[in-house]
Amino acid sequence: MVNNMSTIKIKQVRSKIRRPKNQKSTLDALGLKGIGHVVEHKKTPSIEGMIEKVKHLIKVVE
Repeated sequence: MVNNMSTIKIKQVRSKIRRPKNQKSTLDALGLKGIGHVVEHKKTPSIEGMIEKVKHLIKVVE
């Protein structure tokens, strides 16, 4: 079986303190628990939308 779905690693680089509730919820939904935490997700349109919403708080790790 060939894995066509690529994965993407996301690292939180800024705090969610003093951010709007929707941005905090997005970080929680991505599974990020704090600065320096890295998670890996399948690259789907919904994940890409979440990344776009909090792009100023995270970094995509290659």
